Amino acid sequence: MDKDKITLTIAKQKNIALIAHDSKKRELIQWCEDNKDILKQHFLCGTGTTARMITEVTGLPVRGYNSGPLGGDQQIGAKIVEGRVDFVIFFSDPLAAQPHDPDVKALLRIAQVYDIPIANNKATADFLITSKYMNEEYSHDVLNFQRNIEMRAKTL
Repeated sequence: MDKDKITLTIAKQKNIALIAHDSKKRELIQWCEDNKDILKQHFLCGTGTTARMITEVTGLPVRGYNSGPLGGDQQIGAKIVEGRVDFVIFFSDPLAAQPHDPDVKALLRIAQVYDIPIANNKATADFLITSKYMNEEYSHDVLNFQRNIEMRAKTL
């Protein structure tokens, strides 16, 4: 067994974070409406206004955190680290400057570190939500962070 890696399992019922920049909120809401039958089988959370708007329009229960510029992206990132978010749908706007761009980059980075599926546009979200893994557990290997920290501490 490789001590440098640990196996994490994403359960059959996914913890899905839903996030959208302002210009993409309507597109994400429509995507949620179109995929409501699948999404209602999972636990949903999201950043402030996006979560509220999805719930109002679709009736899906979405636990809301702060809005992105007020720390919501960081809250979602922390939930990834805690193992409480294991799938992210983030409709981002690549053509608009975002005041909280460092927070967005940190969220994307932590999703990558923890090998979390993340869709940043409708096409990718469509591919992910129709994957066979949406209806089953998915195990994946990630860096054994505790061992990595211990080894780094020995070299300092």
